Parts: sequence; structure tokens; C-alpha cells
Amino acid sequence: MSTSTIEQLDLASRLAERLRAARREVVSRWLDRIIARVTIEPGKVFPTDQLLNHVPLLVDGIANYLENGESVTEGDVPVVAKAMELGALRYAQGFDAYEILKEHELLAGVLYAFLRESLEEIGPTSPEAVAFAWERIAQVTEQIRQATMTHFLRVSAEQVRLREERLRRFNRMVSHELKNRIGAIRGASTLLAEPWLEASQTAQFLRIVSQNAEGLQNVLENLIALSRIDSDSRQQRNVLLPQAAAEVARQLRDAAKLGAVEIRLDPNIPAVEVDAAAVELCLANYLSNAIKYADPAKHERWVEVTGELVVTTPTTPGELLVRVRDNGRGVPVAARERLFEQFFRAHGDTVTGVEGTGLGLSIVHDTVASLGGRVWAEFPDEGGSVFGFSLPSRRLEDAAAAGTHRIEVALDTASRGTNA
Repeated sequence: MSTSTIEQLDLASRLAERLRAARREVVSRWLDRIIARVTIEPGKVFPTDQLLNHVPLLVDGIANYLENGESVTEGDVPVVAKAMELGALRYAQGFDAYEILKEHELLAGVLYAFLRESLEEIGPTSPEAVAFAWERIAQVTEQIRQATMTHFLRVSAEQVRLREERLRRFNRMVSHELKNRIGAIRGASTLLAEPWLEASQTAQFLRIVSQNAEGLQNVLENLIALSRIDSDSRQQRNVLLPQAAAEVARQLRDAAKLGAVEIRLDPNIPAVEVDAAAVELCLANYLSNAIKYADPAKHERWVEVTGELVVTTPTTPGELLVRVRDNGRGVPVAARERLFEQFFRAHGDTVTGVEGTGLGLSIVHDTVASLGGRVWAEFPDEGGSVFGFSLPSRRLEDAAAAGTHRIEVALDTASRGTNA
């Protein structure tokens, strides 16, 4: 091995050692540079303790490559996993490809500045050794950029495919519903012009027109709500869960009053940020169903919204659970497995005078699934129904907002991960 090669490897090893020792400082500098360029809150650039504590693994991977020349994309799976996780996160936050490229350009700038400072402290060395270190840094940052960008594009393409599939399915549903509703309105309105109609028949056909017009309005409102949910994530509005529940209760106040149904909101609903359009759409469907299918035989009729936060632990992912419980008619046993199917109406053959499209619960299912959550229904022995949905919740600030003491455990775990 030549003297020049030995000098190059020695400098690379010394720089790698310094880089590992200062990895937290390097990540902090990178964070500051990102915050200065993008319109995103500092706490959301690396919003989970797991991601923030493992981003230094990227710096470790860079140091390893600088010292040993091992390919990050082939020889260091944890580093690739973190780069891919960062790509998925940036997609969810609404970053575009240019912003991701700029983010990695900032990382390269931070690394070069740090190594320049380190070279000044190390002292004189040959230009060949400096060029060797510089070249390896450029190569490894490019590999990390490619891993992040490739996964970002993969997630983006998959989401476009799922959205198009969901749109085609929904278009088929809506087309079928609109065709039936418009056909009923046209038929009834044509008969209303006939001179031989009796007063009772006229009233019947007017009810048909009114009911189907109301059904059309419900379909259009669902379309509007879904268009808000499918908009770019940077245009979405976040609110606290208690505020979303209160807004839906306000919107349904008149319908609840007409049906003599009391809407109850649990005062202990966790104050966690949620997507306003998505959560309000889900709650509106659940609550309106509870109001429509209230039990007229009961003196007191009510529906209650509750929430529960399951905090992230090292072995269990966190999730926000939202439940809507009522003391209404319940759901026939034979219909329970099909509740979230498109166009299925559990009470279509057993309850008269209640109009519906059969779209509401299927829309809740698709909406929650698009956010990474799940839906379910429960049927207590004492009667009534419980309809629930969950949303992923991995942020420490969610736990703090919910007032749980388990945040101390999570912070302790994060601390151990930082020092590992």
C-alpha cells in the first residue's frame, strides 16, 4: 500500500471518528437549515421520537462509508430503512420532489461545513487525502438521497393508484345512486302532471320527489367531503378532536332535536390533533345513523362520542380510538358482517320512513383506511350499538395532550435510544 493511500485512509478514519462523535450536532444543524427553508413547524420536521433518535443513523452510515467505503444501499440496512422512512414521511407531509432534493442538498452542505472545520483542527494534510474524503462524502450522500427519493416516488405512485381505484369504485356507486334517484324523481314528477291523480296519490308522489331529492343532496355532500380529504395534505386543516366532535354535534343539532335524541360528548375526549375533514365526515355519518335509527319506544334516546389514546410503546404502536355509542334499535345479527359494504342498508327491510343511500359507512371505511386506521362495530348485551374508528398516533405530543403519565416511560425509552 502506497504512502499516499495510507494517508488517505488515515484521514478518512479520523474524520469518520469525529463525525460519529458529533452526529447529534450534525442532525441539529440539518434541522435548523430545513426549518429556515420550508413552511413547516420545527416539531414536525422529524415528528416522532423514533425518527428523530434514529436520524443520526444516517450520519453513522456516512461515517462508515467514509472510513470503509461500504455501500449504504447494500451494506447498511438500518440506514436505508431510515432514509426510506424519511421519504414516506415527506410524502405524508406534502413535500414535493424539489423540496426533498433541496433537503439533501442542505445535508451535504452541513456535512461539508463540518468536515471543513474538522480539517482545520486536524492540521495540514495532502490535497489527495482531502479530495479522497470529499469524494466519499459526495458518493454516500447521493446514495442516501437516492434511497429517500426512490421510496418517496414509490409511495407517491402507490397512493395515486389507490386513489384512482377508490375514485373509480366511488364513481360506480355514485352513478348507480344518482341514476336511481333521478329516475324516481322524473317518474313521480311526470305522474304529478296527470289530471286523474287523487289528493292522496299526489301527496305520495310529492313525498317520493322530496325523499329522493334529499338523497341526492346527501350523495353530493359526501362527494364534497371526499374531495376535501383527497386534496393535497398541505391544504388539510387540523383541529383538536373535541373541537371536531363539537362541530359535528352542532351541525346535527336540529336533526337530533327533531328525533328527541340527546347528543353527549365525553368531557375526557383526548385533545389530540386530527384531520378536520376526515374525522368530521366519519363522526357525522356515525351520529346521523344513530339519530335516524333511534328507538322510538324508549323515553330517553341518546348517542355519545368518546375517545381514547393508546400511547406508543417499544412494542405497541399508538392509536387514537373514537367510539360513537347509542341506545337505539341496534343492528340485526344477520346484517352485522355487511355493515361497511357499499350500498348495504342494515334496516332497509325492517324500518320504514328512514331514507338512506347505503354509502355512509362504506365511505367511513374507505376514509379511515386511507389514513392508515380501521373501523368496527360492537353490539353490547344491553342493546344499542357502538361504532368506532381508529387513527394512527405515534407522537409524544399526543400523549402529553391526553394528560397521560405514560409519556414519562416513552421519553425514557427515547433517551435510551439516543444514547445507544
